[in-house]
Amino acid sequence: MASPRVLKLADQIKVIVAEMLERRIKDPRLGFITVTDVSLTGDTREATVFYTVYGDDEEQALTAVALASATGLIRSQVGKQLGLKFAPTLAFIPDAVPKTARQIEDLLAVAKSGDAAVAEQAAKAAFAGEEDPYRKPREADEDSAD
Repeated sequence: MASPRVLKLADQIKVIVAEMLERRIKDPRLGFITVTDVSLTGDTREATVFYTVYGDDEEQALTAVALASATGLIRSQVGKQLGLKFAPTLAFIPDAVPKTARQIEDLLAVAKSGDAAVAEQAAKAAFAGEEDPYRKPREADEDSAD
């Protein structure tokens, strides 16, 4: 578990990076980007910034190139604003949560359609034999007939 100081620094880095991308970085390749999370190592030397981009694969690739070119400027600003002795290195990683959520939604839709098919089949079902297939004890009048 990370220390409270590291978690606080990670939150501050997330805010600083988001503000930099919104206000200072004017790269036309930069798409509609959202910083989702920041993971910081215990020694605060390396920060991994997770982001999502709204758009197709081409826009995501262009945004990755724009982030790679702006990493130095963003890192220097993070170091200045946090006042750390060593500014953490930044690595921008596309967040996999939206893709995973989409896969889960697709699987749930398949399961729901399967459940609907089973429910439809169960509604049309009939007993295979008699209505009450269990043996019952013989009545007294049946014994006297034998």
